Amino acid sequence: MPEQSEPDTEIDGYRLGEHMHAGAMGHIYRVTKPGQAMPMIMKLPRIGADQPAECLLGFETEAMILPALSGPHVPRFVAAGDLASRPYLVTEWIAGESLQTLLDRGPVPAERAAPIGAAIADAIHALHVQDAIHLDLKPDNVILRSNTEVVLVDFGLAHHSLFPDLLAEEKRFTAGSAPYISPEQVLGSRMDSRSDIFSLGVLLYEMVTGNLPFGIPETMAGLRDRLWIDPVPPRLVRADLPPWFQEVILRCIEPRAADRYQSASQLAFDLRNPQQIALTARANKAARVGMPAQLLRWWRARGVRPVALLKPQMHAGTAPVVMVAVDTAHPEDPRHPALQRATLRVLSVTPEYRLICVSVIHGAPVTEGAGVSETAAGIHLDHLVRLRHWVAPLRLPPQRLSLHVIESLSAESVLLDFARRNHVDIILIGAPSPTQHALAWWRSVASGVSANANCSVYVVRVPETLSPA
Repeated sequence: MPEQSEPDTEIDGYRLGEHMHAGAMGHIYRVTKPGQAMPMIMKLPRIGADQPAECLLGFETEAMILPALSGPHVPRFVAAGDLASRPYLVTEWIAGESLQTLLDRGPVPAERAAPIGAAIADAIHALHVQDAIHLDLKPDNVILRSNTEVVLVDFGLAHHSLFPDLLAEEKRFTAGSAPYISPEQVLGSRMDSRSDIFSLGVLLYEMVTGNLPFGIPETMAGLRDRLWIDPVPPRLVRADLPPWFQEVILRCIEPRAADRYQSASQLAFDLRNPQQIALTARANKAARVGMPAQLLRWWRARGVRPVALLKPQMHAGTAPVVMVAVDTAHPEDPRHPALQRATLRVLSVTPEYRLICVSVIHGAPVTEGAGVSETAAGIHLDHLVRLRHWVAPLRLPPQRLSLHVIESLSAESVLLDFARRNHVDIILIGAPSPTQHALAWWRSVASGVSANANCSVYVVRVPETLSPA
């Protein structure tokens, strides 16, 4: 096959249009085909003299993995050509702006970078729960849709636990784009979903500062620096960056995967709820560590080796987001202790979790009274205090806990929407009292949530003798 095809060439019924991109791995064209209304592109791998075998391996990898993925965060697979005769890959064309185009205009304000980062984390989470890891997150591979949704493209270096890893099996070192790859990738591991979280941390750093935390290394020694080097704190570059944002970025790019966010869903939650972030020394760090500390970090990193991990989906499950629906309107309800005990049982399964306590209250009063407790703000504060009292006996670390009071006339709808937006894995909710009318269950919030949630729901009951009349 020639290095580059001409427009109007026809391949298996697909007519090549505009030549859109020439990359290290191949060429990309717009294509059309009779009967196909969806905008499409075709990727043609580089084949010929002086072309590395990684080009074909990356093509094979994407053609194998992409059909197994679904959802709004990946382009739809259309067709793939026979590798032996005419290799090509046809996918949906994603309309939008690449993150690189945005970065070319300069640093992004924190108030805009945070929702973009959360949307990228959503996309990463969607991959991980399908047992896939992208492993090549960089600005060119992140497409921002106009509806604030993110689509990830280019899966030539991806890993999927259900398919053979061609790059790993052939012992070829194709880790990804040097500025963004994780320490584990530098060490040759392609099986850690937290690698994508590291890469997102680099993207966040670049978004708000315009710089790269580890530069653009050109040698293996330069790549290995990220196993120990202490990057410049982003607030040293952008003094107006909120401390919580620096906390998030530096946690993402920790050299040890165990010190990072353990799931993309938790990262997305923090970027959307900065007021809930528990700040550590990272938040106000104003300088790199001194030379003695740097030397110690280098010494400790010399013998570091990647560790074996669970599948991406299973690993994401070890850091669940748990939501508890708490009825703060009835603080003396005897069902509360049962709900607290059930919450502790669920959280005891893993040390990595995020607990979200949600109270849904009716809207603010039509006319506010003279006292603080009769105002909308006062009512909201009162229920927030009740939530704090409810969770206090659990004695949970503050960095794993967040509390939300939401006004709505439909508790069921708001709980379902909140759970979906925050990638909740488990919902705990109290059941109606068994002493109530037989139809109480079917009319209850617990029934509606159980029937319509896209995650597991634990409905908690108490013995009839303890239930309210």
